[in-house]
Amino acid sequence: MIYLDRIFEGMNFQNEIVKWYKINKRELPWRNTTDAYVIWLSEIILQQTRVEQGLPYFNKFLAHFPTVKSFAEATENQVLKLWQGLGYYSRGRNMLFTAKQVMEMHNGVFPIHYEELIQLKGIGDYTAAAISSFSNNQAKAVLDGNVFRVLARYFGIEEPINSTIGKKVFSELAQRLIEDQKPSLYNQAMMEFGALQCKPKSPLCTVCPLQLGCYAYKNHKVDDLPVKLKKLKVRERWFNYFVGIKNGKILTKQRQPGDVWQQLYDFPLIETDGKPDFEEKSFIESMKNTFGQNVRVTPLMQKKHLLSHQIIYVQFFGLDNYIVNFNLHADIKSVLLEDFEDLPHPKVISDFINLYLKN
Repeated sequence: MIYLDRIFEGMNFQNEIVKWYKINKRELPWRNTTDAYVIWLSEIILQQTRVEQGLPYFNKFLAHFPTVKSFAEATENQVLKLWQGLGYYSRGRNMLFTAKQVMEMHNGVFPIHYEELIQLKGIGDYTAAAISSFSNNQAKAVLDGNVFRVLARYFGIEEPINSTIGKKVFSELAQRLIEDQKPSLYNQAMMEFGALQCKPKSPLCTVCPLQLGCYAYKNHKVDDLPVKLKKLKVRERWFNYFVGIKNGKILTKQRQPGDVWQQLYDFPLIETDGKPDFEEKSFIESMKNTFGQNVRVTPLMQKKHLLSHQIIYVQFFGLDNYIVNFNLHADIKSVLLEDFEDLPHPKVISDFINLYLKN
């Protein structure tokens, strides 16, 4: 493995990374604190999320829950409503569980040591390393997508970053490089360098301070590194939502565990194997069984919604002349419009609400 022959160049690599960071770093609120709770908020919110998108959510969460105690006292609906639009909703649910754990296991004091952090729900190796290094200068190297990319390109590592061997190689290298460094500064520098300089696409190689020592640049492999094993096949689904409004109330359902958007609220739904065929007997029967024999539907809006491993084709239909037997369909509820808007929804539903129900 090429990187083993070059590991002793690491000190120059580290110095250049830190020097670059001090000049080019972004001013972000969580970088001005050693409060482990605040750092935890930022790290969980920014998982799978760009800083530009996550920053308003961070500010919103910190304003609503300034302490871990206030977070632990929140309801799941409150947390999910604030989380609405960020995706990967299990993160929000895990945060509520974690806040309660901190209150019970650590007397309301958010832990700062890796060994304690890793025991909390929703906190893995990366997040535990980030919180412990930023709050306590514990020498734990962070490994996120940005760091993987910088190490792979500079040291010429071709093991897949999502393979068992690859994770071991990158982890050992990253840990060796953080030795004799100030962990909080060095980890932040690595992450920022990958985000702004050594970007996934169109990295700024021509003005990069690591250019002369970079294996990928010298060997024309910038676009080939890091290597990643192929993802699972993307699943396609068709969601047909039915919007019924009567006497100031709207039909809604809470999504169940085991599928996307669990515990969030959407509309009554018929999922089909493809684009709905209004002449198909089973589709017509399903509608009439739920909304009555004389129901009429009107197409309102179509949307394609992309998730990590799913493409969901969404179509909304307006209901007219409908009757719902709530004893037979106990999962469907009729709630006041103003109450419905306060519930946490998937983004595709909140977009519909903003477009159709608020105009």
